[in-house]
Amino acid sequence: MSSTRLVPLLGATVRRQRHLRELSQRELAELTGVSQAAVARIESGDRAPSILVLERLLAAMDVQLAVGVEPLDAHLDARIAELAARPLAERIDELGLDRALDRLADFPQVITGGTAALLQGAPVPVDALEIAVRWHDSERFTRWLEAAYGQRWNARWGEFGGVRLEPEQQGEHVWSTRYGEIRATMCDELPETIEVRHAGRGYRVVPLAQLELTDPRAGDLLRRYRARQLASGR
Repeated sequence: MSSTRLVPLLGATVRRQRHLRELSQRELAELTGVSQAAVARIESGDRAPSILVLERLLAAMDVQLAVGVEPLDAHLDARIAELAARPLAERIDELGLDRALDRLADFPQVITGGTAALLQGAPVPVDALEIAVRWHDSERFTRWLEAAYGQRWNARWGEFGGVRLEPEQQGEHVWSTRYGEIRATMCDELPETIEVRHAGRGYRVVPLAQLELTDPRAGDLLRRYRARQLASGR
């Protein structure tokens, strides 16, 4: 694994452990004698922590780093294999998809990204509901986010909150809400969709072929899944 990939992975690990213990970055900094700015840069992947600093951060949260090696991207291949072995209905329920969609009726939107791939049967990792929203509806989207106690991802600090909710404001289009995380692609017009049905419910989703062409993140995962299928002779 190259250092360019290891640094954000280490940062994500520190952030995840901090969130589990309900610590702020300032509180973690005070526990370890590291500045809050340094904690923020480490968590966002902008700074490679020294082994000493990393051990201090983790020890303050009663955990320690375990070191191992694996083939490149083996963790991702293993995750895809694990998802492929699970029922699709179980994966949909785990995401809490219906709960969020039932409350997104205030403005038009369609399902895209990894969520659309999931609903079409692809065993790709999904950690947020991904939707496409028109810029024309951005004000209604913002009002919905306010009602849903939304907090926008703050890339500078590596956590949710501290930046304006509005999608027109500069920053990543990722929000934490009371219904789970939402990732939005803002567009002039909604993309063409197809309908897929699960458990008697219809979902409007961007087709897989279109995702591969227009969504780099989902496209990479879909191509990786297809390559695994070809390699196994399926």
